[in-house]
Amino acid sequence: MNIAVPSEKLKPADFASDQEVRWCPGCGDYAILKAVQRTLPDLDTPKEKYVFVSGIGCSSRFPYYMSTYGFHTIHGRAPAFATGIKITNPDLDVWMVTGDGDGFSIGGNHMLHVLRRNVNIQILLCNNEIYGLTKGQYSPTSEIGLRTPSSPTGSVDRPLKPLVFTLGAGARFAARGYDTQKTLPEILKRAHAHQGTSMVEILQNCIVYNDAVFDNVLARNVAADKQVHVQHGHPLIFGADKNMGIRLNTNTLTLEAVTIGENGVTEDDILVHDEKNRSLATMLAEMDGDELPVAMGVLFCDPAETYENGITQQMDAAQDATTPSIDALLRKGPTWRV
Repeated sequence: MNIAVPSEKLKPADFASDQEVRWCPGCGDYAILKAVQRTLPDLDTPKEKYVFVSGIGCSSRFPYYMSTYGFHTIHGRAPAFATGIKITNPDLDVWMVTGDGDGFSIGGNHMLHVLRRNVNIQILLCNNEIYGLTKGQYSPTSEIGLRTPSSPTGSVDRPLKPLVFTLGAGARFAARGYDTQKTLPEILKRAHAHQGTSMVEILQNCIVYNDAVFDNVLARNVAADKQVHVQHGHPLIFGADKNMGIRLNTNTLTLEAVTIGENGVTEDDILVHDEKNRSLATMLAEMDGDELPVAMGVLFCDPAETYENGITQQMDAAQDATTPSIDALLRKGPTWRV
């Protein structure tokens, strides 16, 4: 008699490969790797179904450090490989890891199309606002004025905001976290549960070439006032004393930070987060920590039909159709006798 024995629950260590992890000491990629390895054991996916795909860059070493299937592909083309893998075998659980340069410079066109197509994959964007692997050139997300080897007198490029791009491309899921965030695995689980392309921007420190780039938002002494952690159905309240909030200015149709209890402001005036509202999500994605805090968490989640499902349905319909006669096809329509 055969007795089914339940498989032993996987542990984070089960997803660590035998390769030496080689990033610069203090790199945010270490924390992101650990967060992913903590996340996977809690997902209802057999280990052999996971595939990690990357392009070129520091974060793109990810597949080597995961004890899963993986593809280390070419610069900016990870979305094309991930799409092909998912279409060929929709049962695979595909994760794509990229950086701000790989994903939004040379890979910008490919990123656009994987987002609008809604391929059912998870995209982890490790954003450190610099090219780390090639020694510190400014990237599409770098701030104006940043001095680098490729901009010695300061960059004049206006920075791209990844989640604004994501929402503008028609993506159905957009979230943000940061490398050392204890709750990052919870955001990753939400991304995984979403059916369609899930974009998670992860603010990450590059200790060598752009150290402390996010300290204005992530440093302990300012974090409470510079971050608002969004949750569907909850008011957008933040601050060390939880007395600050985000309100919609109905005259300018813009968001503004207000203090509850001042100038007649009550909690009823504070916007309640609706993760299915694309317009609200876009405004939250625009907030940069200057006049308004940076939004963390799931900004937008509104599932729709996935790309690979549409492809599969077309293939099934073609296979079910009656095989046409080659002779009939040749004689169909206008013909000429020579």
